[in-house]
Amino acid sequence: MTIPDCPSYAGYRFPAEIISHAVWLYFRFPLSLRNVDEILAARGVVVSHETVRQWALKFGQDIAHRIRRRLPAPGDKWHLDEVVVKIAGKKHWLWRAVDQDGIVLDILVQSRRGKAAAKRLLRKLLRKQNRTPRVMITDKLPSYAAAKKEIMPGVEHRKHKGLNNRAENSHQPTRRRERQMKRYKSLRHAQRFLSAHGGLNNLFHLRPHRLPAAQYRAARAQAFQTWAEVTGVARMA
Repeated sequence: MTIPDCPSYAGYRFPAEIISHAVWLYFRFPLSLRNVDEILAARGVVVSHETVRQWALKFGQDIAHRIRRRLPAPGDKWHLDEVVVKIAGKKHWLWRAVDQDGIVLDILVQSRRGKAAAKRLLRKLLRKQNRTPRVMITDKLPSYAAAKKEIMPGVEHRKHKGLNNRAENSHQPTRRRERQMKRYKSLRHAQRFLSAHGGLNNLFHLRPHRLPAAQYRAARAQAFQTWAEVTGVARMA
C-alpha cells in the first residue's frame, strides 16, 4: 500500500496552512487547547478549542510518522529511563528512549515497572529502529538488565544514574505539558499525545547553544521547510 506524500485535508473547512499551524503550536509549545484557540483568534481565525483538539488527534501522530521517515538515522547509543505519571489517580510509568543527541526514539506508557515492561519497550524499539544499539545506558533498575539479557545479550550495558542525564532531561518538556493539561485522562490519551509530541519535536531539536547563529538559522529554516512538506503546505504554496 502506497502512503500519500502528505495528509488529506478533504472535508475540512479550513485550509492546510491553518490546520498544520494549529497542530504545530499545540505540540511544539506548552500551550493548552484554549491558548491555541486564542492565538488563532488573534490572527482572525475563529475556531473552537474542541476543533483544535480534533485536529491534534487526527493529524498529530500521522505527521510525527512522516517526520520520522525523513529525519537521519538516530545515534547508536540508547539512553533509557522511566518516570512515574499519575493517570486517573493511578500510578503509571512513562518509559522513554533517546539517543546520544537527545532525539526521542520511542515513548511507552505502561502500568508496570518490571522485567516484562522493560522487555516490551526493548522489543518496540528494535522493531522501530530495525537495529540494535552499540551501547545501552540506564539507571540501576534491575528490570533493564534482566530484559537486555534476553532481548539484546550482546549489547554493552552501562548502569549508572549519572550517565543517564540525557534521558532524564528529555522528560522535562512532557512534564511541563502534563502540568498544562492538568494530567492525562487515560493511558491511551497519554500514549497518543506523547508519541506525537516526541516525534514532532524531534524535527525542531536543533540545540542552538551548540551552533553558530548562521548555522542555527539555516537548520531552523530547513526544519520549517520539512514541516511544510510533510504537512502538505509546501505543495499548496
